[in-house]
Amino acid sequence: MPRVEFTSHLRRHLAVSDAVVEGSTVRAALEAVFAAQPKLRGYVLDDSGALRHHMVIFIDGDQIADRAGLGDPVAPRSTIHVLQALSGG
Repeated sequence: MPRVEFTSHLRRHLAVSDAVVEGSTVRAALEAVFAAQPKLRGYVLDDSGALRHHMVIFIDGDQIADRAGLGDPVAPRSTIHVLQALSGG
């Protein structure tokens, strides 16, 4: 089962914990996390269910491609990292 990990920066804003969940896509894995930690949903996803602009997700070190549908495939031993995107110069 994939592991979903959250950065310490996110933990400053929300009381979230890493989780091992079932799911073959990013969406399915996140929905499993949200079921246990519902306050996290509004912080990670916008009203249409897409990834918020200030968030970024990586699967095994690679940034996801589908920010709207979150349909990127996840292997059973994958690690999904959820973090705030940094910008600036």
